[in-house]
This record gives sequence, C-alpha cells and structure tokens, in this order.
Amino acid sequence: MGRKTAHRKAMLANMACSLIEHKRINTTVAKAKALKQFVEPLITKSKVENNQTTEKGTHNRRIVFKNLRDKYAVSELFSVVAEKVGDRPGGYTRIIKLGNRLGDNADMAMIELVDFNELYNAEKAKKKTTRRSRRGGAKKAQTPPVATEAKTESQNDTEAKADDSEE
Repeated sequence: MGRKTAHRKAMLANMACSLIEHKRINTTVAKAKALKQFVEPLITKSKVENNQTTEKGTHNRRIVFKNLRDKYAVSELFSVVAEKVGDRPGGYTRIIKLGNRLGDNADMAMIELVDFNELYNAEKAKKKTTRRSRRGGAKKAQTPPVATEAKTESQNDTEAKADDSEE
C-alpha cells in the first residue's frame, strides 16, 4: 500500500475501529482487502471469550487491545459484535466494489460486517419462511359448497312491502 510499517499498522487499527463502530466503511479495494485480513482474526478472538474461561478471555482482550488501541472499539467488539457472530464459523466481513473515485479514479469498495446488514438478513428470513417441502402433505377433506337461494328482484320487492305493511 506504499506505506511504512508503523503507518500501515496505525492506519489499519484506525480503520478497524471505524468498522467496528459504524459496521461499514467506504475505502479503496486494496485497503479493504488488507483490513479484512487484519480484523477477522480479532473478531475470532472476541468470539472465543464467550466460550472460554475468564483467563483466556482476558488474554484475548489484551491481544485485541494491543492491535486496536481503542477501549471503546474493544468493548464494542467483545460485547455487541461477538454476540452477533457467535455461531458464524468465519467470514465476518463482506467487500462490495463501488466503482471508481472521481478525483483519482481509484477503485472504491465498501467493507461491512456481514451480520449487521439488515437488507440481506431480511431477505434470508423471508426465504426461510416461504420455503415449502416437496412432499405432498395430508390433504384436507373438501366440504361440498352450501347451496344458497338466489332471490330475484321481484321477491326482494315483495318482502320489503310485507315488512312495511307489518309496521
């Protein structure tokens, strides 16, 4: 990415904190790919805390803090994000290419946390609810339709006149 090691680590730490805080950010494709490799192991470490003893959890928290250098981002990662991705085996981020930037024509992309996108999650929920099996279920017994008498206009008129005369 054309940066020295210290600058690259600081940039990735800042981008990871922004990603954890806002759940999605826009950046160049190269930075998004580097950020994905940087942040996914940290998310895995945050997920392990809930399943392990407190000693292991404290150690993971310290390792993540060493990389992120932001208390708020670490607490957000270990509480909100870890709960959401608890059952996911990996692939916590998604990169969506957006096109080229107007100023310098750089390839732009949006990187987001997968479980926090309401649009994609809503579509998956709809698909699960509308799925039907191919087996033929038990068929309901059909009842014959109830015969109704159709009244003609003359019958309606005579009934109306009879009701008027009774009053």
